[in-house]
This record gives sequence, C-alpha cells and structure tokens, in this order.
Amino acid sequence: MARVDETAAFVAEQQRILDEHRRRAGVDRERDDPANPSALFIRSSRARAAARILADTGTFPRRGDPVLEIGCASLGWLAELLSWRLREPDLHGLELDPGRVAVARESFPAADLRVGDATSIPWTGDRFVLVIASTLFSSIFDEGMRRAIAAEITRVLRPGGALLWYDIRVDNPSNRNVRGISSASVRALFPQLREAAMRSTTLIPPLTRLLARRAWLAAEFLESVPFLRTHNVGVFVKSS
Repeated sequence: MARVDETAAFVAEQQRILDEHRRRAGVDRERDDPANPSALFIRSSRARAAARILADTGTFPRRGDPVLEIGCASLGWLAELLSWRLREPDLHGLELDPGRVAVARESFPAADLRVGDATSIPWTGDRFVLVIASTLFSSIFDEGMRRAIAAEITRVLRPGGALLWYDIRVDNPSNRNVRGISSASVRALFPQLREAAMRSTTLIPPLTRLLARRAWLAAEFLESVPFLRTHNVGVFVKSS
C-alpha cells in the first residue's frame, strides 16, 4: 500500500512540475531568449563557475566521457558541454517534458536525449563520468521524490565519477514554485558521495536584469560579493 501511495505522490508531483514548466513557457519568454543580456550573463557565469570547480577537483570531463544531464530541458548544459570539447555522442539527457526533448533533439541530433522519469533513470549503473543536476531539485517539493532521484543519480555514476550540482540556495520570494536547498540538504541527499567542493555563485536575478544590459562589468563586480549570490555550485564524487 505504501508503494502505491508513493507512486501516486510521484505522479502528482510530476504533473505539477509539467504544469509549471508550461506556465512559465507562456509568460517568461524573455528568460529563455539566448540574446537576452541577463540570461546570457547567468549562463556564462554559471559555466565559468562550473568549469573552475570541475578543474579544481580533477573531475573536468574529457572528450569521449559519457555525461548525463537530468532535466536537460530544451538546452540545459548541452551547449556548454560541446564548448568543453565533448562530442554530441558523449551527451545524454533525461527530461520529463516531451516538447522540450523534441526541441533539444533538433539542436543535438547525435546526442542520446530521452523523455523519462528521473526516479527511474533508463541507463545502467556505473555508466556516467559526470551527471549534471542543474536547478532540478529546487523544483521538486516531494521529499521522497528528491531522495529517489538522488539515489538514481548515485546508481548511474561510475566509481570515481562526479555529480555537478547547480541550484538555488535560498527561497525566491517572487517564485513560490521553487524552494532553496541548503548545502546541508544537498549533502543529506547524497550520503554515498564525497563532497569535493561547494561554492556560492550567480548574482541575484533582479540585479542581473538591471545591470547586464547596461553595465556588465558592474554585474560581474557585484557577483563577487558572497551575500549577493543566490545559487550553489558543487561537485560530489562517487568512491572508486
């Protein structure tokens, strides 16, 4: 009976997430515009932070390494991974929304991109050198679902492989459909992984929107102030 209740809860949570994705797609087109300065600032900033922390921890992926992004949406980190000299066949993605996957497949036809449920990742265990979870867990309210996805990420990571974490660390008062996740909560989700590094990053979005179009250097300067950062980027490693 408990398993039936858990399954029903997961289905309801997935539907809530899909509904929110579609609502945001209808009202927040500017955020997804690749030419939007604030979106460009956030993407470039997070990519620099991630590349630095992966390099510092010796977990930067190499050409030929299989990499998986959970919740890859229609773009996710796939373009960044290509800029890091991985190949399209190295890229794997799992996304709940079929429409998003269809768009991603048009852009990355040689990548292995699938529609699916991250509580049951459709790849074998010990498969990936790097798994990316980016603004994923903050969109999930059900704690059981969070734990199930974290366990699946741990399962598909190769021994010595790394989880790249990027997500909000504080609640967003203007968006009640996401919840901040503290560093301690991240560690609790992945008890079998070793925390290699965790740092704050990403300038508060309202400041980014205000400054990125007019004063990019000012935005970069303010992002150096820790209390003005809203996200964490981290690397967690599976024991060899």
